[in-house]
Amino acid sequence: MNPLMDVSALEKRLAAGRRTVLLDVRWALGDPHGHDHYLQGHLPGAVFVDLAAELADPAAPERGRHPLPTPGALQEAARRWGITRGAVVVAYDDSANMAAARAWWMLRNAGVREVYLLDGGLAAWRAAGLPIEQGEVRASPGDVTLADGQMPVLGAADVTGWLEAGLLASGPASERILLDARAGERYRGDIEPVDPRAGHIPGAVSAPTTANVDGAGRFLPPAELRRRFESLGITDDSRVGVYCGSGVTAAHQVAALELAGFRAALYPGSFSEWSSNANLPVVTGPEPGGGGPAEWKHGEAEE
Repeated sequence: MNPLMDVSALEKRLAAGRRTVLLDVRWALGDPHGHDHYLQGHLPGAVFVDLAAELADPAAPERGRHPLPTPGALQEAARRWGITRGAVVVAYDDSANMAAARAWWMLRNAGVREVYLLDGGLAAWRAAGLPIEQGEVRASPGDVTLADGQMPVLGAADVTGWLEAGLLASGPASERILLDARAGERYRGDIEPVDPRAGHIPGAVSAPTTANVDGAGRFLPPAELRRRFESLGITDDSRVGVYCGSGVTAAHQVAALELAGFRAALYPGSFSEWSSNANLPVVTGPEPGGGGPAEWKHGEAEE
């Protein structure tokens, strides 16, 4: 299923009065003012979604910085956003859908069939000269019933199993491919602004999420995305996992992989969970395996 809806298609839906739930997921690492940005201007009728409070449980070292909420908590939030049975949902943000993808993935995982990302987000809407409104939107309560487990998921134990079985590697012959969606400097361990240890999971391949989009924040064409992921060693037979810092931008990678024709599992705890566990290895440098198992680093992880 195509995870995207373009501005033209959304404008036509809204103009025709077709029921559409718009979710504004304004969030970025280091910027706690998403709601303020929303109040200053959003798509007409869009409801603000608080990523930290509604798309995540409180941070915990053993679960990461943005643990997935319980299905019940998500259902309560979804009804508050106005999602009804059979509703068409369109999520967006103002950062190339890097945050909105979290809502897309969670609702897909919860069984919402028609949930899309607005390709290009708020910037594309503005660029088309379409109206913006200010202030808070309070939706009429919805009645959606959500499930769980509709999208593939990895846990730390799954990734550890891949490592111990020697199945996690890079290149065309890999049986398992684990993509690290963070910026290259965080993957290499040059910097680490928020998580306990710097570096990446041994065997993970660097695949920054920002390379999924063009300069305007729109997803690259499917054929171009497919070439990108094939160059990283992914084939139709690969089992693909994706992680980032806390399971947010990794959802964007899952959407890009879906556009390219690949199905991928999300590791929700991501590196914030992994690096908090001193028993799990971390490597640094530009290569997936660092210097090999002998150089895999364990140690005390600071809170």
